[in-house]
Amino acid sequence: MADKKAVWLVALTITALATPAAQAATTVYEAEHATRSQGVVESNHDGYTGTGFVNYDNVIGSAVEFTTYTSHARQHDLVFRYANGTTTDRPMEITVDGTPTTVPFGSTGAWTTWATKTLTVQLSQGTHTIRATATTAEGGPNLDSLTIANDVEAPRPRDWSTAVVDSTIATRPATSLGLSYTDTLFLHSVYLVHRRTGRYLDYLKAWGDARVRADGSTGNPYNDLDSMLAGNIFLDLAQATGEERYRLAAQRIRDRIATYPRTSDGGLIHNIAFTGQLWADGVFMVQPFLARAGDVDTATRQLSIYYRHLKNPEGLLRHAYSEHTGQSPEVWCRAVGWFGMATVDVLRHVPRTHPARAELMEIVRHLADGYRRFQDPSGLWFQLPIKPDLAGNWLETSCSSMYAYTISQAVEQRVLSPSYLRVARKGYRGVLSQASIGSDGRTAIAGISVGTSVGDEAYYLRRARAVNDFHGLGAFLLMNEELGLAPK
Repeated sequence: MADKKAVWLVALTITALATPAAQAATTVYEAEHATRSQGVVESNHDGYTGTGFVNYDNVIGSAVEFTTYTSHARQHDLVFRYANGTTTDRPMEITVDGTPTTVPFGSTGAWTTWATKTLTVQLSQGTHTIRATATTAEGGPNLDSLTIANDVEAPRPRDWSTAVVDSTIATRPATSLGLSYTDTLFLHSVYLVHRRTGRYLDYLKAWGDARVRADGSTGNPYNDLDSMLAGNIFLDLAQATGEERYRLAAQRIRDRIATYPRTSDGGLIHNIAFTGQLWADGVFMVQPFLARAGDVDTATRQLSIYYRHLKNPEGLLRHAYSEHTGQSPEVWCRAVGWFGMATVDVLRHVPRTHPARAELMEIVRHLADGYRRFQDPSGLWFQLPIKPDLAGNWLETSCSSMYAYTISQAVEQRVLSPSYLRVARKGYRGVLSQASIGSDGRTAIAGISVGTSVGDEAYYLRRARAVNDFHGLGAFLLMNEELGLAPK
């Protein structure tokens, strides 16, 4: 990798509404949330925990630095989880509060095979700096996480992701969910929580058993982009189970995209009944799936076409565009949220040398500028985000979750300056202000706009505000897995 001099601090903090009691356990620090010097966060090798791992630059001195806390003075095991797909050792200097020790990180046989290396040290109670620095020109191994064992955890914030999933599946069995984009958004979000916790695969498999046949068919003709969001959960289940039917189901969507109607300049129309129409919502339904499936060129081309037609000179994006009538009149918050999440999710898969990468980065920066400009002091954003002073306008939770997620991801990918994390954290706290737990122990996420078509100003303002609508639950889980740093 090229020599990168910047040091990016992406450690995030969270505000807890309730905290469980302290208990004996280990504490996991994900490498992607540590301070990096000459290394990048990637997610292209399976088996990592959290949201990715750090790929060290191939240079002596590239490093990952963790700021940790131990509750008790005693011996602790520092357990580094790593992968080394080469055949040679990649030793690193592990410095604990300035005291160095050289530790070998031998070959694991493949970049998808993860191993651990343990260093036992004496730590006092309090904060410690632990730095893992490459000592050879090949750099370090891919570093996934640091676990500190033999400690007593301080009280930790509530894991809002598992709380929301547990509350929801208690009343919504997997077989009650279908192939709608709201259902498959929720299922994909549950998969991300499962990937961290290992708790929900049975639920996801029960849905797959009910909906996906052995040949990959589902009975869905895929005549609108919304229905194609199912591709993400098909890829998730293919990875988690290895079952061929999920790969076939994903391929059916790719085959349908190849014949799907387009605008005159090649944009995938929102619905086959809406000739010539592009809706900002639609890019999230398809483009991240295509990028994950390996078709980065189509995904980036679609984002470019949509952006060209939807960009609003006053900030953000218009909700829709028609080849017959031009742009729709309003900027609607959730449509812009779908677009932002789609762009950063696609960017994860776009090589640094790809000709479309610069344009996608420009899209993210345009959106982030609007997010920062129009954020309410509460941390949330309005249903009509560029009209905060409009009578009857109201703060909406699902788009606020999406904006916070997009900004955090963009900082992590080095598309935005770390200064934008203030916007993401403020948005996260604003969304948590809409989360509560009732006397029955069930979670409630309030202030979510119900499903919304394209309309005028009055139409958007009249949309019902729901509690626990799946538009908001899925977006909340995506945001919380990104920003919440819920306990392992």
